Amino acid sequence: MTAQVDPVIIIGGGQSGLAAARAALDTGLRPVVLHAGAEPVGSWPDYYDSLTLFSPAGYSALPSMPFDGDPDRYPHRDEVTAYLRRYADALAVDIRTRTRAIAVHARAGGGYLVRTDAGDELPAAGVVATGSFGNPYLPTLPGQSEYGGDLRHVADYHCPDAYDGKRIVVVGAGNSAVQVAYELAPSAYVTLAAREPIRFLPQRIRGQDLHHWLRVTGGDRLPRAIITRLVRHATVLDTGRYRDAITSGRLPRRDMFTAFTPDGVLWRDGTVEQVDAVIFATGYRPDLDYLAPLATVDRGVPQQVDGISTTHPGLVYLGLEFQRSFASNTLRGVGRDAAHVMAALAAHADRRPRFFRQVRPTAPGAQRSTSPLHVDGATDGAGG
Repeated sequence: MTAQVDPVIIIGGGQSGLAAARAALDTGLRPVVLHAGAEPVGSWPDYYDSLTLFSPAGYSALPSMPFDGDPDRYPHRDEVTAYLRRYADALAVDIRTRTRAIAVHARAGGGYLVRTDAGDELPAAGVVATGSFGNPYLPTLPGQSEYGGDLRHVADYHCPDAYDGKRIVVVGAGNSAVQVAYELAPSAYVTLAAREPIRFLPQRIRGQDLHHWLRVTGGDRLPRAIITRLVRHATVLDTGRYRDAITSGRLPRRDMFTAFTPDGVLWRDGTVEQVDAVIFATGYRPDLDYLAPLATVDRGVPQQVDGISTTHPGLVYLGLEFQRSFASNTLRGVGRDAAHVMAALAAHADRRPRFFRQVRPTAPGAQRSTSPLHVDGATDGAGG
């Protein structure tokens, strides 16, 4: 009897994990997906109620399964959730829900051992660490622990109903910050606070959505080294309504406050304002605590190039911001990255380590994958 080959363990069953499972099948690997939630749809059901994709349906699908319906529409959060549910069902792979990976250890002789919160120890030929949307980033400011108002990350915001008539500060310069502030403004007193000016990209150019032009010009595929030079600030996709709201004063924008007070905030000009709630739309960080035994994460940032670990053969990443391109951590882009890292894992499984050798950095800074857009959450899960 032929011995059973250890599977590739994919940690996380959101859009990145599902794309990884598809690519694993395409390269002849046996994927097992571990997902902490009740169903493999990532964080999508938990995003705010009005969220829609920033890219049209025709540009937003994972490999091998387009969105149903009008390709020019912008699918709602619940449509994306249903789409991911169908995608997972169609994969017909081993997806273990309500199963959280808590530690990954290297095995003597190669491969890994993945420990779960159920006490299982799963041998793995390779490990795919996916996503960051389970780890919202909430910065700490002076006086924050004494603030008595409602303080939360946008990951915990759902709708404006609870904020009627209240004074709200929304922190951030990216899509979610501006969209949530705009949504709250008609029924609350809202200020948008950011460390930099709000920068806009037109949603449509010459009658076509921006993502059409990203595709035909190849902008979506520009390598990370170029993109991080070109895109150094958060940007907001806009049809004109957000810009008009800010320039007209209907949605006031101020430089970031410097500290909290017990009942509000201290603005940079020295004024104090009473504030009922502060909502941080400040992005996400890689959710990789389970890799601590491998010491492959440096100050929260994985040591990798193009999604391939520079320290541990057989370990790859998916869903990192600007992992290989502008679209890396979006529905429309993660499939390309999945194919790339799975080719590396297949080569590793065949004892062809060229993928892992070629990415070892030549300078210390090359080991750290960072994004200038982390500060204000330019990408936050809805990038299509």
